[in-house]
Amino acid sequence: MGTKPHYETDAGLHQVGAQMHGASGREFPVPPETEKPARLYTVREMAREFQVTMRALRFYEDRGMLHPRRDGTIRRYDDRDRLHLKMILKGKRLGFTLAEIQDILAGRGEETEKTELEMELTDGQIAAQIRHLEQQREQIEEAIATLQKAQQRLLTTAQSKSR
Repeated sequence: MGTKPHYETDAGLHQVGAQMHGASGREFPVPPETEKPARLYTVREMAREFQVTMRALRFYEDRGMLHPRRDGTIRRYDDRDRLHLKMILKGKRLGFTLAEIQDILAGRGEETEKTELEMELTDGQIAAQIRHLEQQREQIEEAIATLQKAQQRLLTTAQSKSR
């Protein structure tokens, strides 16, 4: 016929298998977004699944890192939000600041196939983060050594007083 299929949107539509029938009886293909509605998650479900507080989810939303849909006062998170939360939490475990994670998420684009935070990083970002974590490890090792010496002095002092 030469014309592209269109979707009738009036209230007379109903779904039958993979086709929709309007009041006129004509068949129209089901739009992809109506074939299987995307699963939406409540704030409580997200918090439970990712072991974070509901307050943390609201914080990430306020920072523009998550974008839940609003149903009145109820937040509904989609799969993109779930992926972003997974990436946020992984970024924190890898020692990135929230500002750095936000920049990574902002630069990833909408249609990317990458589902792991580290897949979004450049070689320079990875090298810089490794250097930063190694410096932190050195500082932690120095702090542990200092505290172990202090603990040993306390034990030695306590033993000498008890004699």
